[in-house]
Amino acid sequence: MSNLSQWSPRALAVLRIITALLFLEHATMKFLAFPAGMPGMENGLPPMLMVAGAIEMAAGILITLGLLTRWAALLASGEMAVAYWMAHAPQGFWPALNQGELAIMFCFVFLYLVFAGPGAWALDNLAGKREASQPRG
Repeated sequence: MSNLSQWSPRALAVLRIITALLFLEHATMKFLAFPAGMPGMENGLPPMLMVAGAIEMAAGILITLGLLTRWAALLASGEMAVAYWMAHAPQGFWPALNQGELAIMFCFVFLYLVFAGPGAWALDNLAGKREASQPRG
């Protein structure tokens, strides 16, 4: 089992990319009605959902690419915490009943990325190599 640790950066990258693409899908539903429109929002989005969609779009793209990952993940985690407490928690205590499981999961996966970083296959890693190769002075 000790050989599995060599795969950790790649597994983290897969977690980052898949989670970010699922998060991005919420933005495309709000702004592009793809793969479907937001239920009950046929007459346009309220301002709070427009802000949420903008955060989901920007953070989803950045996290997918692994660019500014920690900052984008911090913003996305905060958005999901707010979403849970504003939209789901008032509907009941249990996340399975208030439909808040996804918001909680996004919140904590993104919070994990704040501390773990992007893993492999991230543009952040290229920026770090460029900085390391630049002479100091």
